[in-house]
Amino acid sequence: MKKLDYLVVGAGLFGATVANQAKRAGHSVLVLDKRPHIGGNVYTENVEGIQVHRYGAHIFHTNSREVWNFINRFAEFNRFTNSPVANYHGELYSLPFNMYTFNRMWGVVTPAEAEAKIAEQRRAAGITDPKNLEEQAISLVGKDIYEKLIKGYTEKQWGRPCTELPAFIIKRLPVRFTFDNNYFNALYQGIPIGGYTAMVGRMLDGVEVQLNTDYLKEKSRWDAIAEKIIYTGPIDAYFDYRLGTLQYRSVRFETEVLDMQNFQGNAAVNYTDRETPWTRIIEHKWFEFGTQPKTVISREYSSEWKPGDEPYYPVNDEKNNALYAQYKKLAEEEKNVIFGGRLGEYKYYDMDAVLEAALKLSAKEFGSCRG
Repeated sequence: MKKLDYLVVGAGLFGATVANQAKRAGHSVLVLDKRPHIGGNVYTENVEGIQVHRYGAHIFHTNSREVWNFINRFAEFNRFTNSPVANYHGELYSLPFNMYTFNRMWGVVTPAEAEAKIAEQRRAAGITDPKNLEEQAISLVGKDIYEKLIKGYTEKQWGRPCTELPAFIIKRLPVRFTFDNNYFNALYQGIPIGGYTAMVGRMLDGVEVQLNTDYLKEKSRWDAIAEKIIYTGPIDAYFDYRLGTLQYRSVRFETEVLDMQNFQGNAAVNYTDRETPWTRIIEHKWFEFGTQPKTVISREYSSEWKPGDEPYYPVNDEKNNALYAQYKKLAEEEKNVIFGGRLGEYKYYDMDAVLEAALKLSAKEFGSCRG
């Protein structure tokens, strides 16, 4: 077999972007993926005319004009705005936390009243320098909101007490003293019309892709046919877990088609009490303003990752970050192998950040060829 310039392991957003740019720059490239489909975790599948997000909800959002212009080469985006709802034992609250949330929780009407209530609860808790997620959450929104809308959901999602989780996890949570229901504070936002799979397919147009192929099972064979490897799989798996296993949270989905037009009236409803076993229910048709006579819902259950599961969220605590740092040193010693993406870098990435990182790598490897 003629030697390739690049072998890309993984047909998700990172791998597809790099493969696209390599092809545009005139390089020979082959993409491998062990799954039977392209798209990685953004894979969508048509069910009853509805684009179902098989690996959880993905809403594209970015403040980068460059990233937005790039991704719009491969899809037209609708005007979807992410406005999830929190369900606490049948009580419904607005997410992100905003004036609707504060009014429902405390009956306050003005931003000044809401700020005063949070400040009062922060003082009562005696938190000045948050050391963990619980303390950070209380300092941001007060004890009432933490207890009802954060604690149960977060402990289900991470499988750990909030007092054992790092504070930075909650810092991304938007808190607004306005009536703005847009979860993301992003200039550009939407869902690709026709689904993510079609979008990734256009990114890989003209690129050879081989599915149902596990690179690590025949690593030496694949390494021999390429000048360089772009690896987007788990970094610890690449090294056969020789230093130990990095921890992830995984997600299990129960998806069903319902013979009704409307199940919950919103794309995402988070169940924030500890007793409900699932973390949220996604109703997929509302990502694209569906009018189909049926609907498709997915209940999401969070669990600790084990071999054979799909890794979703890296557990970026002190122990795992220290182990990743050791794997990163090994990765830096690998000749002609570049590690990228959320699994290759053991890092939680929003989609726009994945694209940005892939484009940055591509510019370094192939020169500027984005347009």
